[in-house]
Amino acid sequence: MPASILVARNLSKVVPAPEGALTILDDLSLELQQGESLAIVGRSGSGKSTLLGLLAGLDSPSSGSVELAGQALERLDEDQRARLRAEQVGFVFQSFQLLDSLTALENVMLPLELEGRRDARQRAKELLERVGLGQRTGHYPRQLSGGEQQRVAIARAFAGEPQLLFADEPTGNLDSQTGERITELLFSLNREQGTTLVLVTHDARLAARCAQQLRLESGRRVVEA
Repeated sequence: MPASILVARNLSKVVPAPEGALTILDDLSLELQQGESLAIVGRSGSGKSTLLGLLAGLDSPSSGSVELAGQALERLDEDQRARLRAEQVGFVFQSFQLLDSLTALENVMLPLELEGRRDARQRAKELLERVGLGQRTGHYPRQLSGGEQQRVAIARAFAGEPQLLFADEPTGNLDSQTGERITELLFSLNREQGTTLVLVTHDARLAARCAQQLRLESGRRVVEA
């Protein structure tokens, strides 16, 4: 049986608010095996992005625990969590978050160079070919369409061969046809590399492609009837 790559136990997130304590997430647990896929769905304000941040170790829960790639996040300091993310995790955001001053190739090379990989240029070229941008390696983000920028972001996220990929609304800024292509790309790379996918999405078609769906409402898991 595959090892659990991500385990959350009794996660809660409570923040102060003018009217008193505000519960964003309430007693949430989940477990994912290597290579599985999970869609986190729900209305705006239901706690989806907060949950993603907690699972990725970008934020700390008020109570509960997260184990990522066998490491208990609450036992790590900020530097150790950052190192774990660099080694094990890839991110894809709705806003792409490419560096405007770097070409497509340089954006994908960046995390590999930070790792000290000598094959950074070759690996980045191969990934851009894989996402259909082999002819656009020298283009800057401003010279690329939204769909092309998202493909560069996906190539960058998969560059370090992460065990886990977190994606926050990866098709949110794209038209439906481009969104479909991006979805196909995510899942083909998921199959090829055995990467576990955790996606926050409003896109019903994207969510349906995932092996599991977790629906949130006011910070709580909704069990479908």
